[in-house]
Amino acid sequence: MADRPQDIDDYLALFLSDTPMIDTRAPVEFAKGAFPAAVNLPLMLDDERARVGTCYKEQGQDAAIELGHQLVQGDIKAERVQAWLDFARANPDGVLYCFRGGLRSQICQQWLREAGCDYPRVTGGYKALRWFLIDQMERICREHPLIVLAGRTGVAKTDLLVQLPQSVDLEGRANHRGSAFGRRVGGQPSQINFENAVAVDLLRCHHRAPDTPILVEDESHLIGRCVLPMPLKEAMERAPLALLEVSLEERVEHTYTNYILRKLAEWSEDQGEEDGFERFAEDLRVSLGRIRKRLGGVRYEEMAHLLEQSLSAHRRGDPQLHRVWIRRLLEDYYDPMYRYQLSKKSDRVVVRGGPEEVFAYLAEHYGIERRPDAPR
Repeated sequence: MADRPQDIDDYLALFLSDTPMIDTRAPVEFAKGAFPAAVNLPLMLDDERARVGTCYKEQGQDAAIELGHQLVQGDIKAERVQAWLDFARANPDGVLYCFRGGLRSQICQQWLREAGCDYPRVTGGYKALRWFLIDQMERICREHPLIVLAGRTGVAKTDLLVQLPQSVDLEGRANHRGSAFGRRVGGQPSQINFENAVAVDLLRCHHRAPDTPILVEDESHLIGRCVLPMPLKEAMERAPLALLEVSLEERVEHTYTNYILRKLAEWSEDQGEEDGFERFAEDLRVSLGRIRKRLGGVRYEEMAHLLEQSLSAHRRGDPQLHRVWIRRLLEDYYDPMYRYQLSKKSDRVVVRGGPEEVFAYLAEHYGIERRPDAPR
């Protein structure tokens, strides 16, 4: 670590190499937005930062610095320095940053040096890294070709997408499956975290294969509560479509597996078997309620009744009945909506068919092959 530069401004290399980062900002700042490889090890906690900020406004910088040293001293200082040392020793190629590359990161770097560890900090801090990602995402979305993987609900677009190295899993980054029923355990990232993660993925795809299209799944403006960045949304609206098609039976089975079996497994792992089932059941009820107006009163009541019957049977150990309301929902709600949406962009479809047809087209026209470890 001693031979490394003490100030680093090669932002591209930091993101391409997935460089571990110490984010020295307060937890409230980190929660609003950070980077995929960053860990929050703050110089000051939220209340300490607030007190120092008030002092700065009322008495100036020198008084604020003095207060900061009073708040972070003795055992508190030793504990925080030890946390940075542990991270630095575990990640000798890492870096640290604060908001603007100013006093906080300078103090952290100084205290580490006094403890015998020279550790570089990022010039410009979080703000410079964030603006770099925004600029890069805008440029990539403007210049790099995209292909949008489209298809009806339940065709397993994500399953195909993640088999391709030159792809960005937007739903994975949003921790949401994209539909009214798409909520996942653990909640969604902040909007800034979502944008940062997507930008890093785009950056890596771009530099891995500058002339090969990046694949993304067809998404609306919102994935849960995560908003697609406008440059990406506009690029997707111009991009050619690869249309994945499978049978209704396959779609029912895929939806059943993801939205019933896997969703229940996630809730059970998080809450325990009994409470997990109740959270799972309420999740489905709330999800159905989100589309109540679009379904209409009569159809909603029919679906709600089928759902309750399915949950009752599921509690008794038989989840199979869920397939009935899933099929009805696909045929009566999602498919008509999909046909309308596709009618407005059918001129952009360049290939349509099952997974093998789509894989073959991508390989023939763009040299895009499955990941070596992808399941067949």
